[in-house]
Amino acid sequence: MQSPAYPPKREIALWLAIYILVLLWSAIAPKDRFIWFLEVSPALIGLVILAATYRVFPLTRLTYWLILAHCIILMVGGHYTYAEVPLFDWIRETFGQQRNNYDKLGHLAQGFVPAAIARELLLRLEVLRSRTWLNFFILCFVLALSAFYELIEWWVAVASGDEAVAFLGTQGYVWDTQSDMFMALIGGIAALLLVARWQDRQLA
Repeated sequence: MQSPAYPPKREIALWLAIYILVLLWSAIAPKDRFIWFLEVSPALIGLVILAATYRVFPLTRLTYWLILAHCIILMVGGHYTYAEVPLFDWIRETFGQQRNNYDKLGHLAQGFVPAAIARELLLRLEVLRSRTWLNFFILCFVLALSAFYELIEWWVAVASGDEAVAFLGTQGYVWDTQSDMFMALIGGIAALLLVARWQDRQLA
């Protein structure tokens, strides 16, 4: 009998249906096709990895749904570009913000979801026994991942020139890189505080 902590086939089918529908919507007339590909490619790579590991190393239901939420954030950002997501334009105008902050949501998720994934892997593989060192390592991983993504943005900008402006999404904010990494750190801390017990129950 399949453990209730892991998603049954019907739930996986629902997961895939949501993923595919949002991906198709995202791919229809995006703001910029090149930027769309750059933004959505992590979600595509993630799907390949999940498909390849599902039978040999299935993740918990919680982790799968967190990954889907992150993929949706990437797909929405790819469709509109991160600087022009309509809901966050409305938030900017309503609350008098200086920029569209959808990219900050993306970087928050970039910390939250990888932290949850790393925590599950480290616990199941028994890499670290101390919970204190486990949490410390997870936050170091989150910051390293965020920094590496900023390097990727830099390399793409150098290689493609003006075409990468929407991909960078700085919107003229001089501290964009630092604030992106800070949001990832907040996301990682939030994951450790909010999902640890839930994840432990599914791993028990």
